[in-house]
Amino acid sequence: MAHRLALDHPAVVASVTLMDIVPTAVMLGDLRREVAQSYWHWFFLAQPAPFPERMIEANPDLFYETCLFGWGAAGPQDFDAEQLAAYRASWHDAKAIAGGCNDYRAALAVDLADDLAEQGRRISAPALILYGTAGAMAKLYDLPATWADRCTTMDARAVPGGHFFPDSAPVEVTEQVAAFLGRHPFTPVSE
Repeated sequence: MAHRLALDHPAVVASVTLMDIVPTAVMLGDLRREVAQSYWHWFFLAQPAPFPERMIEANPDLFYETCLFGWGAAGPQDFDAEQLAAYRASWHDAKAIAGGCNDYRAALAVDLADDLAEQGRRISAPALILYGTAGAMAKLYDLPATWADRCTTMDARAVPGGHFFPDSAPVEVTEQVAAFLGRHPFTPVSE
């Protein structure tokens, strides 16, 4: 979403931080076995409603814990207890489940078409690419390389942890983002 926002509305994006993700066109254009096995949820969640919603609603704890503690490369100990409880509460909310599915549907139906139509277009705002060293993305891709030709100005940093490194390493993530914002301070546009 942040990638498309930065491309579609560059005048209102001062900087962007993209966390543990490759561009949609890269992900969907690289369907090797390892990618499909690690990121199966992209294809499951994008199925027409209400199929994935009903499957998840039947046992949300099983689905989301499989994601967190499977491809997410995290364990219960990587989350603050209160935060994990808040996540558990949200993944029992039918509207939150539908919203998550709709995000993946949009990635396959809208974002991919836009990305392919605009190949070569770059994010003009400074971009920070953060990724977890133990995550599937870092194992499957050279994340900085996947973004290098899509950003005008880019910093890339690895953070300890898997996909959910903002939960498992919040201090390091905060330090990385603060340092990036210090190097690329917000400058209001004068009217």
